[in-house]
Amino acid sequence: MKWTGRFEGYHIGSLRKDLVSGLIVGIIAIPLGMAFAIASGVKPEYGIYTTIIAGILISLLGGSRFQIGGPTGAFIPILFAIVMQYGYENLLIAGFLAGIILVLMGVFKLGVLIKFIPRPVTIGFTAGIAVIIFSGQIANLLGLTNIDKHEDFLSNMKEIITHLETTSIYSVITGVICFAVILLTQRYLLKVPGSLVGLIVSTVVAALFFKGHVATIGSSFGAIPNSLPDFHIPEITWERIGTLIRPAFIIAMLGGIESLLSAVVADGMTGKRHNSNRELIGQGIANIITPLFGGIPATGAIARTATNIKNGAVSPLSGIIHGVVVFLVLILFAPYASEIPLASMAPILMFVAWNMSERKEFTHVLKTKTSDSIVLAITFLLTVFTNLTTAVEVGLILAVLMFVKQMSGILTVAKVLPDPASEKVKAHMVTEGHDCPQLNIYTIEGPLFFGAANMFEKSIMDTIHLRPKILLLRLGKVPIMDTTGEFNLSSLVKHFKKLGGIVLISGILPQPLEVLKKTGHYELIGAEHFFAHTGEAIDYSLLQLDYNKCLGCKHFAFRECSALSNAKSQQGVVPYRVDPKKQR
Repeated sequence: MKWTGRFEGYHIGSLRKDLVSGLIVGIIAIPLGMAFAIASGVKPEYGIYTTIIAGILISLLGGSRFQIGGPTGAFIPILFAIVMQYGYENLLIAGFLAGIILVLMGVFKLGVLIKFIPRPVTIGFTAGIAVIIFSGQIANLLGLTNIDKHEDFLSNMKEIITHLETTSIYSVITGVICFAVILLTQRYLLKVPGSLVGLIVSTVVAALFFKGHVATIGSSFGAIPNSLPDFHIPEITWERIGTLIRPAFIIAMLGGIESLLSAVVADGMTGKRHNSNRELIGQGIANIITPLFGGIPATGAIARTATNIKNGAVSPLSGIIHGVVVFLVLILFAPYASEIPLASMAPILMFVAWNMSERKEFTHVLKTKTSDSIVLAITFLLTVFTNLTTAVEVGLILAVLMFVKQMSGILTVAKVLPDPASEKVKAHMVTEGHDCPQLNIYTIEGPLFFGAANMFEKSIMDTIHLRPKILLLRLGKVPIMDTTGEFNLSSLVKHFKKLGGIVLISGILPQPLEVLKKTGHYELIGAEHFFAHTGEAIDYSLLQLDYNKCLGCKHFAFRECSALSNAKSQQGVVPYRVDPKKQR
């Protein structure tokens, strides 16, 4: 493991800064860790274990010196669904498998690929997750009783509406106090962790005035132990792997996206650069080890990472210190955490949901009324009303299809002829009475790939009626060609060869040329039929014409046509052309 640069120029002053930032972030992480665990359907201590173990490992092994890792809100819907459907033990296995996937992604240097996931997809599922988190805390805020938890959004909303009459005024007051304290600290005491202060104040008020009237962590989940759990390897079978590999892959993808996004944010705030593949490996190792101690999946936390930087963090040591601080708090104050009301945890998660909703970006993309708006809306709705796995899969497929459709629309195929005024070939020169029967010239512009290749071939075949002897394809504006495009081009060539015709190509760029050479179709077309400039190809074409067919032709598509159509001057005609480099 290379440490170069991570502790470069480190001194005692740097240690002091790391201690301060690690302490502050550690204090902030405690209520969040418990809240994320509860919202994910597991005991609050599992969130604490994750914060400690994954937090230390991600800082120690990751690719960003400022990254703070732990449980995050983005994981809540997928983890809750796994717990509801498969149970806690299988959640640990899914997290373990996700860790292996992340390590493999890092080893095979796939970190850069995650950055190419379309923004509308990430905004869509992030906003959907925010809605699920926010709505999932309504029952705790209102103190509703006899609530059954469901996997789907609509059933949970129906459950809340059905049990509204069980609302507890004590829970509502407790939640409002926490809300108020968080808002006030965010406005007037920016350096103070509002979530922790709100949690403490509302817990004290509830303990003094509403004891026994509000649900607490202790009454709902039992007392929080003041030690780490024993090392335990879950029973992993091939059957379980087959069942859990799909949610594990979503956990890995989601964890990879969020961790790299957090690292990019850190880079922007500090001017440093992270190592994407190392970050994935570090995240993967953390998620492999954390489940062995009962922890849930973890990733880089954007808000905590930003807080870490704002409080002066210098190195990964601040993240390690943050984990140690959480561990010490667990050892010393775990019994007191049992008294925390669930109504005090609800506002914290609701603020997390509000901050992660990306409402401005969401509104901005919707206002564009483009294909991105459709991808965003569908991903968002599927996240809320089905599940995150389906939403991400459908969102990505839809984004790819939309992209292919847009790219296929970029490709244009135009029949052209020389314009004497500009000495360039132009589409407007081709008319019913002005079109060479023996030589057809086409300009192709845009990528010749699987989404547009069929349109390319069809466009040419549909516009050729007189079976010309020569087909000249101008490919100077085709930047890329895939094997599908190459196949359609070769089919066109073979078709013309069967009819006794010739296909010429001018101005081909390096990538398409390389594809033709690798597939052997460069030889099929013939090296002598490739030209750097259109003018050179036209000169060659005029020498290949059947001059008998030129007799009496009134199209006059080229300058030479007047002489070629005149029977008296048919013999010994030497085609005259302008500088071939001027006709591209």
